[in-house]
Amino acid sequence: MDFSIASILALDGLTNGAVYALLGLATVLVFAVTRIIFIPQGEFVAYGALTLAILQTGKVPGTVWLLLIMAGLAALMDAWEGWQRNRHAGDALKAAVRIAWLPVLIAGVAVWAAPLQLPLLAQAALTVAIVTAFGPLVYRLAYQSLADATSLVLLIVSVGVHFALTGLGLLFFGAEGFRNPSFWDDRFAVGPLNIAGQAIIIGATTVALIVMLWLFFERTLYGKALRATAVNRLGARLMGISTQGAGQLTLAMAALIGALSGLLIGPTTTVFYDSGFLIGLKGFVAAVMGGLASYPAALVGALFVGLVEAFGSFWASAFKEVIVFTLILPILLWRSLTDKHVGEDH
Repeated sequence: MDFSIASILALDGLTNGAVYALLGLATVLVFAVTRIIFIPQGEFVAYGALTLAILQTGKVPGTVWLLLIMAGLAALMDAWEGWQRNRHAGDALKAAVRIAWLPVLIAGVAVWAAPLQLPLLAQAALTVAIVTAFGPLVYRLAYQSLADATSLVLLIVSVGVHFALTGLGLLFFGAEGFRNPSFWDDRFAVGPLNIAGQAIIIGATTVALIVMLWLFFERTLYGKALRATAVNRLGARLMGISTQGAGQLTLAMAALIGALSGLLIGPTTTVFYDSGFLIGLKGFVAAVMGGLASYPAALVGALFVGLVEAFGSFWASAFKEVIVFTLILPILLWRSLTDKHVGEDH
């Protein structure tokens, strides 16, 4: 291996690592606020890439119909809870409309816009809106009633949600893989490197999203409410912060990050209905490197995972996934030996 090959592999690793960084940050965010180890994060990635691919054909993507189904179920659940509280039909209807109006609106726009074959950026924005709307609905249907359960129970639910979303992906998208067009086709020669415009977009988007997340948590009221919920759920509840609202907002942010990751990775590889699991798992490895608590450590871990994957594919392409996922074993051992073991409620 000479310097030029090493440079190419390093660039490829950093590009993939930037996507894994977004998923790692989303995993840390969800766990910090809700204590959920969110296994289905990768499904948002696959849904984002495949939704854009279907929009490119001029058809209505299956995610639109799934969104309507989930919105209807969530509305029924909220209506029933509203009815049980005070037996008032008006409050039950308000509760149903509150959670369903935005997904229904997004679905209506998608049904109208899909046959028009809008420009790529408009389709990308519509894709992000569709997939982001899944976040609060997934939390409402799968996690909200179990918000006070143990982390083990929430992990088991996450595994179930993962298999459900994967199966639904096969139902609505089929087994065929899709590869999306690049957002920027130009290439730039820098020494031995030939940098693609898509790689620049991936890096710039990752940096921009990290900065926006920092501003959100440091400068906005909702961000500070999420931080308070992450530090002390009971204390946040006593201060009037809705932990249910925090959970739904957190899952919406995770879905947003997943959708953007799907758009970024779609032009670089063929995405299938079940491709999100491996991609999300690499983001999870990065999050574990950060102890599921540190955003900077998760970012560094994601870039490291990307580099290991790139160089591993050069030396032993058949075992690159094994090499990446084996990394988690010594990291877990090290954390087990160095971290203080405290109870879940502390």
